Amino acid sequence: MTDFNRYLPHTAEDIAAMLERCGARTLDDLYADVPRELRLKKPYGIGKPMSEPELESLFRQIGALNKPMTCFAGAGFYHHYTPAAVGAICSRSEFATAYTPYQPEISQGTLQYIFEYQSMMSELTGMDASNASVYDGATATAEAMIMSVASARKRNRVLISSTLSPAVAQVLSTYAVPRGIILEVIPAHHGVTDRAELRAMLGAGDVAGVILQQPNYFGIIEDWENIADDIHAAKALMVVNAHASTLGVLRSPGEWGADIACGEAQSLGMPLNYGGPYLGYLCCRKALLRKLPGRIVGATTDARGNRAFVLTLQAREQHIRRQKATSNICSNQGIMTLHAAVYLSLMGEAGLRKVNELSCCAAHALAKALAGTGRLALRYPEHPFLNEFVMDTVDPLTPQAIIDAAAAEGILAGVPVGENGLMLAATEMCTPHDIERLTNIVSNL
Repeated sequence: MTDFNRYLPHTAEDIAAMLERCGARTLDDLYADVPRELRLKKPYGIGKPMSEPELESLFRQIGALNKPMTCFAGAGFYHHYTPAAVGAICSRSEFATAYTPYQPEISQGTLQYIFEYQSMMSELTGMDASNASVYDGATATAEAMIMSVASARKRNRVLISSTLSPAVAQVLSTYAVPRGIILEVIPAHHGVTDRAELRAMLGAGDVAGVILQQPNYFGIIEDWENIADDIHAAKALMVVNAHASTLGVLRSPGEWGADIACGEAQSLGMPLNYGGPYLGYLCCRKALLRKLPGRIVGATTDARGNRAFVLTLQAREQHIRRQKATSNICSNQGIMTLHAAVYLSLMGEAGLRKVNELSCCAAHALAKALAGTGRLALRYPEHPFLNEFVMDTVDPLTPQAIIDAAAAEGILAGVPVGENGLMLAATEMCTPHDIERLTNIVSNL
């Protein structure tokens, strides 16, 4: 044993046995897929031991290097305000200490907030049931894809709209390959899913599910009137990926006729935090409940007749039967589920609607101001959007030039889309002054 892993309990014999089981000769063999130039070739530069005051001072110095920026970037993750009460409630011991609620008699706090989260997400999506939960919106969508195939009889084709987030589509591809799932992309027409192409692809048969996004990747609110009828007539399931916060004002997946709703719940007051941790929600109709991965909590009564909460349908989970589990999800992202439940409880229906109204007003004001510079134009002016949109630059201006100039002034100006496209988002955190600053930067380029 080296000094580097002196805290690990495994003996040399333990390691040899595990390597044999994995079919590897050495520990380095486990990293064979990682290019050598990317591997660490020296110990971590942790430095010398420090006292507690010295360590706190170092962290303050590192923290001071962070540069707070005004955020007009989105593409699936948004800068919403988190009420101070969220952090205070989430830190309470009856919620924060119980991680895996296998023993209901000592995990009632955890089980209750999971139950409340599931109830609110079911209402928000218009679905019958919700899990709690998966890692992020992309993996939630992948699990929805797997559910579609598992629910179909000898069908392994899944159609995904080309207006789905490219990052989510990449994760779907990663999950699909080892499972033998065939992914086919539905073309888009003027920024929205091509309904005629969808009907033609459904008519070919063998489609297990269709995955759509609302609002779509370009921020457009698509009109899906009767689209569920087309999908169900082909005996396929309709899956809707939606940003959770927008469901406070938009038509829910259930109202569109969807069978599964999934997506990213970061918009429910979770800080951006350099990429996570986030929260993938997954909801479905009752008929698909046994195919739903992740924790499900039910309400019941104890021996004294008092209301109580328990894990239900546990035979689906890996701690009961690992090889036949619905999905081997090792963590239900409990702290993020709690975060979303507290946020939704505090905001309520009126608060969530207000957040979206403010975001919508800010986004439309931003689009109008930038179009007024003559340097940018809306790519899809014929379609409605909520809080996100794509603008094309006018030559010789490029999206990257805007992003670089804005970053120098402390502004994240958006996400590039193709050669000339710039996708921008606005939330309730964007002020008229912020919009004016970005507009002035673009005007002066």
